[in-house]
Amino acid sequence: MITRTRLAAGACALLAALAAGLAFPAGASAGEPTGEDAPKVDLVLDVSGSMRTRDIDGGTRMAAAKQAFNEVLDATPEEVQLGIRTLGADYPGDDRKTGCKDTAQLYPVGPLDRTEAKTAVATLSPTGWTPIGPALLKAADDLDGGAGSKRIVLISDGEDTCAPLDPCEVAREIAAKGIGLTIDTLGLVPNTKMRQQLSCIAEATGGTYTSVEHTDELTDKVNQLVDRAADPVVTPVATEGADACAKAPTLKSGLYTDREEFGQQRWYRVDVAPGQELRASVSVGADRAVNPSYGVLLRAVTAHGREIVRGEAAGDGRTDVLSTGLRYPKAVSDEDDAPAEAVCLQVTNSFSVASGVKTTPGLPLELTVDVVDGPGDSDDVAAFGLGRGWWLLGLLVLVGFIAGLLWGWLSRWRFAIWRTN
Repeated sequence: MITRTRLAAGACALLAALAAGLAFPAGASAGEPTGEDAPKVDLVLDVSGSMRTRDIDGGTRMAAAKQAFNEVLDATPEEVQLGIRTLGADYPGDDRKTGCKDTAQLYPVGPLDRTEAKTAVATLSPTGWTPIGPALLKAADDLDGGAGSKRIVLISDGEDTCAPLDPCEVAREIAAKGIGLTIDTLGLVPNTKMRQQLSCIAEATGGTYTSVEHTDELTDKVNQLVDRAADPVVTPVATEGADACAKAPTLKSGLYTDREEFGQQRWYRVDVAPGQELRASVSVGADRAVNPSYGVLLRAVTAHGREIVRGEAAGDGRTDVLSTGLRYPKAVSDEDDAPAEAVCLQVTNSFSVASGVKTTPGLPLELTVDVVDGPGDSDDVAAFGLGRGWWLLGLLVLVGFIAGLLWGWLSRWRFAIWRTN
């Protein structure tokens, strides 16, 4: 009796192991090192005296930053090496020369000990100057080494107080080194001058600028940027769209950046062969104050102007980036040598700004183009029109069905023997 029970259990365990082996092939184990350098993030926090101001959700700017950092530290992906640098945290005096050297590494960039990092953040108190330029130079040194992605996230509530070391020039200098470092900036309750400076810093390295007036906004944005550091690094290619389809540059699969004036149209061309599918998406960033109620439109049209498909999105001032996308499968041709079709992509935005806000340069635009084998190709999707992963689900269902039959047969066999005994 015990032997037969063990036999049944062993058979089911064998089938379960088979299913697990199919679902997780050798070499794809969770947590297995990939051999790639870990992504690095340095959070640079302004701890100058103005962070005592109480205008974020009824509390001080410093309290909002501490709360956001605690939540970000809890959510940081294990593969990300994270550090924290401060500016204006230690020198309370009036000597400008000393105050402009006041930047320190609060927590070194490396594997994250959440308890230690939170303890370090808890000790911070608004103190001194705002040496953004020197802090960025030191933060770039913090991230030195390795081939993984590198990102500085600067959180400040004021513009730099240590010119002539212009932080925008510092950012350009960092970008010119070609080390693949991105600087993202967040302005706490910003004014126009601060917004311009932080936008310039971000723009110099291909980063983003975001205005923040609430604690949850700060938490969400910093979390998003830290998570983004763990994404595969893709270097975008600068391009320049045309004002008409006939003049548009021809793009291949890849990631592209451009600038688009307010209310402007930009055109790009993509060649799509019969049996292929065009997948395109566009994101337009509001890197300055814009009026509410805006939209982005992405259209795929023929060279003769006939619309094929479109994607559109609308916003109301609550986000700094607006994105949309489209898909266009080109039907398979009966002719073996059928030529590729020139598909024109038109990007249009309906952003606008208040009087006095600069409209140049244009808004940053990021365009993703992917031309893949279409639905008829077995390498892209299954013949029945579902994704490639469905064959595995079907196989697992079959294994489960066989395991159920085997268990039922063994149970009946055991019951029959028990009755005869």
